[in-house]
Amino acid sequence: MAEPEVRQRLAAILAADVVGYSRLMGDDERATIAAINRCRAVFREHIEANSGRVVDMAGDAVLAVFASVSGAVTAGLAAQQALQASNEALDEGRRMRFRVGINLGEIHEADDGTVYGDGVNVAARIESLALPGAIAISDDLYRQVGDRLPIEWHDGGEQRVKNIARAIRVWHWPQAPEADAPSATDKPSIAVLPFNNMSGDAEQEYFADGMTEDIITDISKVSGLLVIARNSTFAYKGQSPDVREVSRHLGVRFILEGSVRKAGNRVRINAQLIDGLTGAHLWAERYDGDLEDIFAVQDGVTREIVAALKVTLTPDEESLRDGRRKVNPEAYDWYVRGRAEIFTLTEQGMVEARAKLERAIALDPQFAPAYASSSLLCSIEHMNGWNGADASRLESAVDFARKALAADANEPKAYHAMALSQMWLGNLGDGEAAALRAIALDPNFAGAFAALGSIRDYAGKTEQAVEALQQALRLDPEYNVALQFLGRAQFWLGHYDEAEVAFKERLVKVPGSDMTRAFLASLYGYTGQHQEARRLWQESQDINPDFSVERLRHVLPYVDTTWHDRFVNGLRRAGLDV
Repeated sequence: MAEPEVRQRLAAILAADVVGYSRLMGDDERATIAAINRCRAVFREHIEANSGRVVDMAGDAVLAVFASVSGAVTAGLAAQQALQASNEALDEGRRMRFRVGINLGEIHEADDGTVYGDGVNVAARIESLALPGAIAISDDLYRQVGDRLPIEWHDGGEQRVKNIARAIRVWHWPQAPEADAPSATDKPSIAVLPFNNMSGDAEQEYFADGMTEDIITDISKVSGLLVIARNSTFAYKGQSPDVREVSRHLGVRFILEGSVRKAGNRVRINAQLIDGLTGAHLWAERYDGDLEDIFAVQDGVTREIVAALKVTLTPDEESLRDGRRKVNPEAYDWYVRGRAEIFTLTEQGMVEARAKLERAIALDPQFAPAYASSSLLCSIEHMNGWNGADASRLESAVDFARKALAADANEPKAYHAMALSQMWLGNLGDGEAAALRAIALDPNFAGAFAALGSIRDYAGKTEQAVEALQQALRLDPEYNVALQFLGRAQFWLGHYDEAEVAFKERLVKVPGSDMTRAFLASLYGYTGQHQEARRLWQESQDINPDFSVERLRHVLPYVDTTWHDRFVNGLRRAGLDV
C-alpha cells in the first residue's frame, strides 16, 4: 500500500481547549458533553466563515488551520466573544471557558487531512499560556497581523514551554483582568506617571522618582479619590505613552504628569492634569519650595487636584494636613535613596537600604517614614530568608514600626509595616487591626489591602481575603504578588477556574516564580490536568532546587493547618511524590 502523500506548507494554526474539563465532566457528564457539542458548533461556524479548516475536535480540544493569519485571529476572537455571551446565562460553575492559542508555522499535511509538525506543537504550547476566555499568539504571527485588525495585544514576554527548545515570545488578548475603559466609580480616578528629572544630573533620578512616590502617597490619603499605586504607574517610566492608552490600561479617568528640578535645597515641581478620555489638559501649575518644606509643596499639588476634580476633603483629612512638620533636607534625601533600594527587592538592595535609612534616622530621629521603611525591609528579609535573617529580624521589624508610630501616630506606612511584622509573627488579630488602620488613613493603599487580604486568608476569613486582594489589584494592576495571594485564596475556596486565571497571569508577569508554579501544580492535581501539574512542579524545582514543601508549612502562618494537607494532596493526585 502506498504511503499517504505529505505536503509541507506555512499556515496559521489555531488550538483551543476547555478550562477545567475534568471537573465539569465529574460534576455532570451529560450536561458537559452537550455543552461541548454546542461550543464545537460555535468554533466550526467561525472557523469556516474565515476560510479555515477544522482538523480535529476530539474531546475538549479544537484544532484548525488557516491560509491567512487574519482569518485565524478573526475566527478565534469571534468564537471567544460568542462563547462569552452564551456563558452569561449559565451558573459560574457550568461556564465553558476556552483557551485559544494561534501560531504561524510550518505544518505537515497528509492526504487524510491530518496535520502535525513543529508549528502545531508550538500552537498547543501557546494555547496553554492563554488565560481562560482569552487568546495568546506567537511573536511570528503577531509580526504578520500587526495592527491590521482592531485588536490590542499585550506583550507576555518570552516563555519556556515543554518540548520546545527555544523560548517563545507570546502576545495576549485581553490583558485580564484590566479594565477596558476608565472604571465606573463614584470617585474620580487618577494615576500619577513618573515625573521627569529636570535637574541636569542623571544621579538625581532617584529624587524625581521619590517625589513622584510621595505625591502618589499624599493624593492617596484623599478618600474621595481612587488612586493607582506607584508600582503600576512606574511601568511607564522612561516612556512617552499616549495618556489615553494609560487611562484605558489602568482604568482611570485622569492622569497627572510632570517634572522635578532639584538645586541644592530648592525644589521645583511642574505638574499638569490631563483628561484620560480626551487627552485635554485641565490645568498646569508650578510649585517652588525649600526641601525642608517638601511636604507642604506636595500638599499644594494635592489640593490643586482636589479642587480641579471637585472633591471635598473630610474634616479629619483637613486636620491631618494642618501643621505639617519640616524635614531635615539631608535626612529626606537619604530616606528617598533607601526607599529606592527597597524597591529593587534584592538581597543586596536590602543591605544598601538599611545603610541609607540608618543615616536618615541619625539625622532626624523623629522621621516616621524612615522607621516604617526600616521595618518593611526587615519583614522582606525574613520572608525571603535574606542576609541571615532569623527570628530576631521580625523583632526588629516590630520595634521599627513602633518607633514610626511613636514619631507619627497617623503615618499609614507605619501601620502597614506593623501589620506585616505581626502577620509573620502569627499575631493575626493585631496584624488585621494595623492593616485596617493603615487603610483608614490611606484609603488607596494597595499594599495595606494586600496585607489585609493575606492576613484574612491566614486567619481563615477566605472570602473576605479575596475581596481585599481584588481591591489591592484594582488600585495596583501590576501588583503581581497579590495575584499569587488571590489565586491561593480562590484555590482554598474551590474556585479553581478563577484561581487558575490569577496564577497564570502571575506567571505571565513573573515567569520565574517557583511558588506560583507549585500552587498551580497542586490546583491541576484537583482538576485532572496531571501532566501539566508534573511539568509545573519540575519547573519549580529547576528554578529553585531548595524549594521545600515542609519549609512552606512552617513559614506560612495559617491558623488552620489543613491547608498544607490540601496543597500536598493536589500534588499527590498528579502523581508527584512529595
